[in-house]
Amino acid sequence: MKTVNTAATATLTTEKPAKEKIAYIDHLKVLAIVLVVLHHTFITYGAPGGWYFKQPSNLMAAKFPMTVFVATNQSFFMGFFFFLSALFVGPSYKQKGAGKFLSDRLKRLGVPLVFYSLVLSPVLNYIVEHFGYGQHHSFIEYMSGYHHWIDFGVMWFVAALIVFNLAYLLWKQLSINLNAKISWPTNTQLLIAGAVLGLISFLVRLVWPTGWVLSPVGFQLGYFPQYIVCFIAGIIASNNKWLDQLNLKQGKSMARMARVMVLLLLPAIFVWFLVAKFPGNYFNGGWNPVAFTYALWEQITGIMIMTALLCIAKFKWNNDTPFLKSLAANAFGVYMFHPLLVISVALLLKDWAIEPAVKLLIAAPLAVASSFVFAGLLRKIPGVRNFL
Repeated sequence: MKTVNTAATATLTTEKPAKEKIAYIDHLKVLAIVLVVLHHTFITYGAPGGWYFKQPSNLMAAKFPMTVFVATNQSFFMGFFFFLSALFVGPSYKQKGAGKFLSDRLKRLGVPLVFYSLVLSPVLNYIVEHFGYGQHHSFIEYMSGYHHWIDFGVMWFVAALIVFNLAYLLWKQLSINLNAKISWPTNTQLLIAGAVLGLISFLVRLVWPTGWVLSPVGFQLGYFPQYIVCFIAGIIASNNKWLDQLNLKQGKSMARMARVMVLLLLPAIFVWFLVAKFPGNYFNGGWNPVAFTYALWEQITGIMIMTALLCIAKFKWNNDTPFLKSLAANAFGVYMFHPLLVISVALLLKDWAIEPAVKLLIAAPLAVASSFVFAGLLRKIPGVRNFL
C-alpha cells in the first residue's frame, strides 16, 4: 500500500521535463483508509459483516443506510487498494531488480503481517473477551489456551498483496511478453468489463459465497475476482501511462451513474429482496436472481466509483499540503492498527445507555481521528517507520 509522490521518471531529452504531480494518489489512499475505518465502525453498530466486537442497532431506519454504506464500500474500496498498490509494482521492480524487489516486499509487508498475527491479534481478541463480553481472566491465562497463531484479521489484504507480488515476480522471471499497448478504456468498455466481472463473481460465489473465509489466511474468495483484476489493471495502467489519459468529463459521467446505482438501484434491490421474502443468504451467492443481480450491481458500481475517483481526483484533488502528506504517510499504520482503535472506542461507549445508531455518530469520527493520531505516534518510534 505504500506509494510515492512522483511519477515514473521521464525519458531524458536535451531538457529534463517536469515530473507530473500525482499528489492525488496519496489523497485517494487517505480517502480509502478513512472508508476502511468507517466501514468497520458501521459494522460494529449494525451493518452486515464480521467484526471483533458488535453492539448492533435494531432500528431498520438506521440499519438500512448502514447497509447501503458498507455495500457501496465493498463494491470498490479493497479492489481500489489493489489497483493503487499495483501502480508502483512495475517501476519498483525495474528500479531494484528481482532480488531486491523480493526482499523489500517481504520485509515491508511480511514483518507487519507476522506482528499482527502473533502480537496484535491475540491482544485484540483478549480485549474483546475481557472488556466486551466479561470473560474476566488474566492475559496470561488467556494466552495459555490460545491456539489461533495464524490470524491475519484485516491484514488479509497484505497477505494477498504478497501473493500477488510473488505472482508478478514469477511472471517477470518467465519473461512472458504481455506488454501490449492498451489505451485507457472508454465508459462503454468499462461498463462491459464491470458486467463481465459481475458474471464471473456470480459464478465464483456458487462455490465460495461471500462470508466464506479461506482459513487461516482470511481470504474471502467470493470477492477475489475483482481484487485480481484490479491488481492486473494497476500493472497495465503503469505500463501504458493510464494516469496521463484520465479526463474529468469521464469522471463526472461515471460519478452521475454511480449515484443512480447507489441511491436508486441498490435500495430497489433491497426492497425487491424484502417484498419477495427471499432467504437471507441469497445476497451471499448461489443460483438465485438476488445473487446474480447483486453481483452485477456490485462490480459495475465498483468500476464506476473507481473511475470517477481517479478522474475527478486528478483534476480536483491534486494540491498537496503538509497535513495531507502526513495523513498519507500514516495510512498503512492506520490500516494495520485501526481495529485496536475502533474496538477501544466501541468498548468505551459500550455501557452508555443510548441507541447504538447514535453511538455510531460519536464513535465514527473518534475512531478515524484516533487511528491517525495513534499511527502517527507509532511512526515516531525509531525503526517503526521502516515498516509503517
